[in-house]
Amino acid sequence: MTPAPRTLSIDLGDRRYPIHIGAGLLGDRARLEASLPAGPLLVVSNTTVAPRYLPALRTALAGRVLAECVLPDGERHKTLATLASVYDALAAARIARDGAILALGGGVVGDIAGFAAATWQRGIAVAQLPTTLLAQVDSSVGGKTAVNHPAGKNLIGAFHQPSVVVADLDTLATLPDRELRAGLAEVIKYGLVRDASFLDWLERSLERLLARDAAALAEAVERSCRIKAEIVALDERESGPRALLNLGHTFGHAIEAATGFGEWLHGEAVAMGLVLAAATSERLGWLAAADTARVRELVRRAGLPVAAPRIGVTRARELMALDKKVRAGQVRLVLLRRLGEGVVSADYDRGALESVLAAELG
Repeated sequence: MTPAPRTLSIDLGDRRYPIHIGAGLLGDRARLEASLPAGPLLVVSNTTVAPRYLPALRTALAGRVLAECVLPDGERHKTLATLASVYDALAAARIARDGAILALGGGVVGDIAGFAAATWQRGIAVAQLPTTLLAQVDSSVGGKTAVNHPAGKNLIGAFHQPSVVVADLDTLATLPDRELRAGLAEVIKYGLVRDASFLDWLERSLERLLARDAAALAEAVERSCRIKAEIVALDERESGPRALLNLGHTFGHAIEAATGFGEWLHGEAVAMGLVLAAATSERLGWLAAADTARVRELVRRAGLPVAAPRIGVTRARELMALDKKVRAGQVRLVLLRRLGEGVVSADYDRGALESVLAAELG
């Protein structure tokens, strides 16, 4: 049975926007139009997603001025050069402040399109239409936008909240298995950092999620978005508790950068980062060995990596030092006081971190 559509909202005080979750939503004109301005639109997608889902969007928005910008697919194209091609498309389509960008794709498309919207004419509307599990549960929600720099992941970016997020669960049917598993890393993250009962549910429901059971996927997307919405409402620009959502990311971004942005999917690197964060928390005496083993086993069952590339301790340390959570030269890590409770800390034993880096990455 297809689950009924669900709608959450992110409340930012004087602003709020909806997150719609359900099947067939890319064809729901009324739902899309309710959060779009009246001006011309530019769809930003990629060569993989556009042939599958752009026709439905064209049909749903028939009669609207709708230009298209189709980007190459892959993390290695999340660059300033690709961003420039979006600006060229915006100029050619004469998109002004009464227009909007529709980001149709996964996390790379959403990040590039969102950053273009944040900076075009000092800010225009963007609708996030995520087509991967990772984007639906994480990157499309909360307003983080960025492109990569050769020195590190997401170093060039801005906060720019979307006007709407439309997570059409039908798009997950064509998602490659590897991409589905990568998205599960971010889902697992939410349970680890904020909600132990959600972690329990994930352990019980993992096989249903891997089998793409519609009800299980709807539940996972909704609960993940609900946790993220609560945290973003408290801290829109990551000056405090929002940094908790980066559990696994400081390690993961280092792995992505060291391996060239593409060999490891973002979710795969985050999954390995979750294991490393748990191992570091154990070394600090915060987690029991059984807890770390539980994290590693859940990641393994999800079909995600539990062995890191040997990038070396020195290289790992250099890349982690470029992380956006660094303050006064100190790498702040998101760690686990217990399963279901994350903490952001610069006050930890550096020896514990070094021992984990040596054991897992050296």
